[in-house]
Amino acid sequence: MIVTIDGPAGSGKSTAARKLAARLEIAYLDTGAMYRAIAHEALLRGIDFNDERAVLEVARSIRLELDCGPTHTRVRVNGHDVSEAIRTMAVSTVTSQVARHQAVRKLLVEDQRKVGERLGSFVTEGRDQGSVVFPKADIKFVLQATLQRRSERRYQELAADGESVQITEVMDNLAARDQVDAKQWEPLLASDVAVVIDTTQMTIVEVVDRMEQFLRASLRRQAPA
Repeated sequence: MIVTIDGPAGSGKSTAARKLAARLEIAYLDTGAMYRAIAHEALLRGIDFNDERAVLEVARSIRLELDCGPTHTRVRVNGHDVSEAIRTMAVSTVTSQVARHQAVRKLLVEDQRKVGERLGSFVTEGRDQGSVVFPKADIKFVLQATLQRRSERRYQELAADGESVQITEVMDNLAARDQVDAKQWEPLLASDVAVVIDTTQMTIVEVVDRMEQFLRASLRRQAPA
């Protein structure tokens, strides 16, 4: 079984995906972590993020490994665990610049499909999981929320991790990422093939409950009579 969750940063995708995967007792695949890992490595090397060839070379040169459990995706680059290092504001600021390069996206889409084949059943979240990477997924979700609410959530996450950042800085970062990322999940909205959930006023438990309800109803409809 493949479940995809797409949508903008801060809409609750990662937390919802982890909790849904745990309930279903299948793997959780965080594809955004792959882009973050490349961004982190490019920062260490001082790469110009506008140089697509240079960013692609970083992506090709690293050994990127994902350990996908029901509640986590641990990330290793060249044998080093970078799972926490890729979550900083500095990495968040440049990740969208990595993702906008089509050659990098193409490379990572291939890698994500290979991981998916290895996992078999999983919940995956990102920007283009249901539209591009796993178009034949069993069920597709798009999570949305207002920019204000998403900024508050991301700010709280960063503050909890000890980062000193202003909420206006977080909001500007998310708004910039939206301009790059929105085209990835918009086809799902236009084709009416995804279940859209506005999480603005919902708790994470309510979101996961709603997703599980849709998923189990979908599986019942697909079951042979």
